[in-house]
Order: sequence, then structure tokens, then C-alpha cells
Amino acid sequence: MQVISFPAGGFGTNCYVLTPTGGDRCVIVDPGQSAADPVAEIMRRHGLTPEAVVLTHGHMDHTWDVVPVCARWEIPVYVPEADRFMLADPAKGLPDTFPRHVLAGHPNAEPADVRPVTGDGEEIRHAGLTLVARHCAGHTPGSTVWHCTDDEAGHLLTGDVLLAGALGNTEGPGGSAAVLQESLHRICAPLDGATILLPGHGGATTLAAERRHFPIL
Repeated sequence: MQVISFPAGGFGTNCYVLTPTGGDRCVIVDPGQSAADPVAEIMRRHGLTPEAVVLTHGHMDHTWDVVPVCARWEIPVYVPEADRFMLADPAKGLPDTFPRHVLAGHPNAEPADVRPVTGDGEEIRHAGLTLVARHCAGHTPGSTVWHCTDDEAGHLLTGDVLLAGALGNTEGPGGSAAVLQESLHRICAPLDGATILLPGHGGATTLAAERRHFPIL
């Protein structure tokens, strides 16, 4: 599997493009603020056509450009059901102390084709890839780790629940440190240390590297 990524907008949120090696179809993950134009350039440069957008959770820095991206290619978005409300009303997913003026320019709307992800273990298949949803509450109610096993190492798209050297923030609405740690243990403990982690911010890492910091994994 080929992974193409870039930090989107002022929040520096990682947007990922996943495609089978040598393929011409892809899946887009977390198209955040100002991601639409860079995504279009990646499609042009690599000769790719997207089949779907997948979201790790509902926070606006991960979802900001989902409407224009989905509209441009007429593709669906898969969003954790418990976080869907944030697409049209992102302020509800933010702490009261978060400055609301930062939301200026947000679409406050849903794409035409929204497909809620309702359960742990749900699979989606697009572009020759299989992604398995693993519900990982604790950062937001619907936070989801997407497990892609289409190559030997396997990849986890961890959003904001697990970063290189850090566990996810739990101070926002629906956050819970205890729930997050339980969720991460349930998901990560059975996996091989070679599993590659693709977080929502910062660089990629491996499960083995993060286990040195966090034994719960």
C-alpha cells in the first residue's frame, strides 16, 4: 500500500491518501482545513481517482474540507455516527474555552452522501483496500481507529487518540482519559509491534516504539 500525506491548514492536521501499490484508485482520510486543493494536486500528479473519504473523528480540523472534496468527486464520506453532529455544528465538539472566531469560513454542512459508521469491527472496502473501524472513545465519543491490513506490516490511522510519543487529549466534550486508555489497550494489545501508526498530527511511528512509552498498548 502507498501512503501519501500532508499537513493541512493552520492546524497542521495530517490528511492521508491511501492507494494499493500501483493502483489508480484511492481513499482519502481526514481532509482538514484547506486540504481540497492539495488533494486535487495529488490526484493529478499521481493519476488517482478517489472512491471515498474516511474520517477518524468529528473535530473540525479533520473534517473542514470534507464537503468540497466529496462534492468534487461525488464520493461518500464515512463518519463515526457519534461524531456526525460536528460536521454541521463543529462548535458543539469543542471546549467552551476554544475561540469561536477560528471557525470562520467552516462550511457548517454535511456532504451529500454521508455513511455513518455504527459499530466496532465494521469494514469498508474501496479502491481495493479494506479498512476496519475500531471504536476508540476517549478523545471524542465516536473517535475511531481505522485498521488497514492490505500489506504485511498493517497500518493504523489513529487520528487524535494516539500520536508519536503522546496519548490523545481528553479535555474536550466527551473526553475521558480512563476510557481512552481502555480503548487503546483493547485495540492495540493484540497487534504486532511492527504495525505502522499514522496519526492525525506529527510523524508516523510504530506500535513497538509507542509501547516503550505506554505499556497499556
